[in-house]
Amino acid sequence: MYKGKKFLAIIPARSGSQEVKDKNIKPFCGKPLIEHSIEPAKESGIFDYIFLSTDNENYAKMAKKCGINVPFLRPKEIAKDNSPADEYIIHAIESLKKIGKTFDYFVLLQPTSPLRTAEDIKEAANFLINEQLTSVVSVCETEYPVEYCNKLPPDLSLHNFLPNIANRQELKKSYRINGALYLCECENYLKHRDFYGKNSKAYIMPQSRSIDIDTELDFSIAEHVKNQHAFWALRA
Repeated sequence: MYKGKKFLAIIPARSGSQEVKDKNIKPFCGKPLIEHSIEPAKESGIFDYIFLSTDNENYAKMAKKCGINVPFLRPKEIAKDNSPADEYIIHAIESLKKIGKTFDYFVLLQPTSPLRTAEDIKEAANFLINEQLTSVVSVCETEYPVEYCNKLPPDLSLHNFLPNIANRQELKKSYRINGALYLCECENYLKHRDFYGKNSKAYIMPQSRSIDIDTELDFSIAEHVKNQHAFWALRA
């Protein structure tokens, strides 16, 4: 238990991937990508149970070698490209409950965010408990002001594309979901299937730890950043 609460880590890793083949087990800085979520989950020290949600036996075997629990596989019908996340989250919580594993909170740790740290996980959990929140979702500052974004018409005209902006420094900061951390009360999620209720708050992470891997380019950039983090940690 952590601060009197039982925490479940859910690491989703289905075998299908359109942009990057076998993305979840592709070598990243010398280890399969999923290990970069498994290791900080273990290092954080907050979890009573770390569970890999996968439809693939080989992924399950790999996780078990890392000391992670995979008591059952994710059904194929909720492991498709278009399967919503709430389906595998609810499957994990309810299936674990059937084998006697119940928890106060769960934390979703997507392998596509390999730069999140154990401290990020622990700080977000502290924020959740100390603020008595229902859920916490990680965000980072946007790379560009949202005012610089707009839709284009069929003729690609830029007429009125931007609002009247005196200078960038006058704009307020804006934030985006970075995909690294989703924390929520288990029973609340089973009821509402949502992280964004009235009692939800943002955990702000730096852009340097907020790369979400969808493409080969993302993969290369994240690996470079990870190596830079390791280099400067050794120099410190």
